[in-house]
Amino acid sequence: MHITSSFTRPTPCHLLRESYWENGKVKKRTLANLSNLPQHAIDLLRRALRNELPAADPQTDPVRVRASRQHGAVSAILALAGQLGLERLLFHKPCPERSRALALVVCRLLRPGSKLRVERELGPSGQTTLAALLDLHDTPVDDLYDALDWLAERQPRIERKLAKRHLEEDSLALYDVSSSYFEGSRCPLAQRGYSRDHRADRPQIVYGLLCNPEGCPVAVQCFAGNTADPDTLASQVTRLRDRFGLQRVALVGDRGMIAHTRIKADLEPVGFDWITALRNKTIRKLADANVIQPGLFDSYGFASVTAPDFPGERLLVCYNPLVAAERRRKREALLEATESAVRELAAAYAAGTVDRDECNRRLGGLRRRKMGKHFRWTFDAETEAFRAERKAESIAAEARLDGLYVIRTSLTKEDLGDTEVIAAYKSLARVERAFRSLKTTVLQVRPIFHWKEKRVRAHVFLCMLAYYLEWHLRRRWAPLLFAEEDGPERPQGPVGQPVRGAAAESKERKRQTPGEGLPVQSFTDLLGSLGAMAAVELEYEQVPGYTVPSLSELTPLQQRAFKLLKAEPHPAPALSAAPEARAGT
Repeated sequence: MHITSSFTRPTPCHLLRESYWENGKVKKRTLANLSNLPQHAIDLLRRALRNELPAADPQTDPVRVRASRQHGAVSAILALAGQLGLERLLFHKPCPERSRALALVVCRLLRPGSKLRVERELGPSGQTTLAALLDLHDTPVDDLYDALDWLAERQPRIERKLAKRHLEEDSLALYDVSSSYFEGSRCPLAQRGYSRDHRADRPQIVYGLLCNPEGCPVAVQCFAGNTADPDTLASQVTRLRDRFGLQRVALVGDRGMIAHTRIKADLEPVGFDWITALRNKTIRKLADANVIQPGLFDSYGFASVTAPDFPGERLLVCYNPLVAAERRRKREALLEATESAVRELAAAYAAGTVDRDECNRRLGGLRRRKMGKHFRWTFDAETEAFRAERKAESIAAEARLDGLYVIRTSLTKEDLGDTEVIAAYKSLARVERAFRSLKTTVLQVRPIFHWKEKRVRAHVFLCMLAYYLEWHLRRRWAPLLFAEEDGPERPQGPVGQPVRGAAAESKERKRQTPGEGLPVQSFTDLLGSLGAMAAVELEYEQVPGYTVPSLSELTPLQQRAFKLLKAEPHPAPALSAAPEARAGT
């Protein structure tokens, strides 16, 4: 037997063949196609067929670990990406740009960092087997930036495929916005605005995330940092209707997003429904008109009402006593802090340290706590003595609405019941969960160093795709995480506080999975535990120059993680440089 190799095709072809006699003639036949085997295995088999390998016993002969890379986490993420069809989602056929874009997504989930860090990961100093599994050895950073530009061009097509998979007619769509600070000032999107990161010293960008009712991300869009939240709604309506082809959708957003003017200008003309909430000022007007009677609520509950100012809509008045108690506590703390500052200012004014104009200026500065409306301060006409006191009537008027919030929707009861409407509005917390993941140590969308607007948009889209994988991983790995597997319970009804179930409480208390005794971890710790599974190259002293790839033995936790994914770890790849292996052919 012997091996014949052909390199005339786009991919090398290696065949295992044998020669035999038939009717006095030498003929050949093919026994197996070895093209799918790693190159080092083909080389070892070729030397074995030529009797060039000395006998080696791994039990007695010295063995040296020539190379080692983290393998488990990469294998798990790529296995899930294959099940979700992420590669075909990026592009319908293999190409270098698709592989590089997939590498950027996986690296963002494994260990977020700059594109230069991804270049190092795909080079000889890489810590994982990602380069070997995707066949991306020594990818220069310029190619990664080209892949980022390629991904930006394909964003509309990818989002359309995601919407077709996760959104449908007569369904809900969750939408919310956030912002992240920006390093530099050359990008047109980098503007100063309301910073949710509390970084007023930096310009920022605003981005809106569109999710399905379960919180699975579907689309993301970037805006200039000084864009107001309601101004982003029109583009999402256009995206849902024109790009995704949905004619009837109910958008769920908070009170600052789906404002009354946006409903009239953006949603009603296209026939979209909405679920949002009323502002405190509007709730106070309804209470003054006796449309809402706060005194009827003394425990968890809700009531459906109508109002002349909202024709054809349902208003669900909800009351939560825990929220009421928290608001009373916070108000009293702010009132006391404001009183303390006013006393200090009054003492300085009485001592002559500050004049009346300076005193008025500092009093205006106290309004930042929004407590100035609850105080009455005057200067005596004759003595000009300063006096301050609380407005009891103003405080009482605000306190009567503590714990109340009003959900506003255009959906009828036949479309969605009262309980389901409240649950839909509360599901906006799932979008907030996505923003926390994007901003914290898991994905780290910030800080942003790109200068070109196109690459800033591509960077945010790349982080969204990474969160798409994370969202599915969290659902699959819920038994191993500090998470509710069936959702939290609400014994006081839809308005009540969520209560952790018995299974989640058991995991939290024992730090172990029920019945299995496996350690319960956070998402990042579980990825780290999987990363401890290594791919190694073993070299026998009797066979110098050739290595055998192997995997470390899986721990029970790693086995359970792959079982939950319904996948097996990828075979150990060759960690040696591919050009050297081909040189020996």
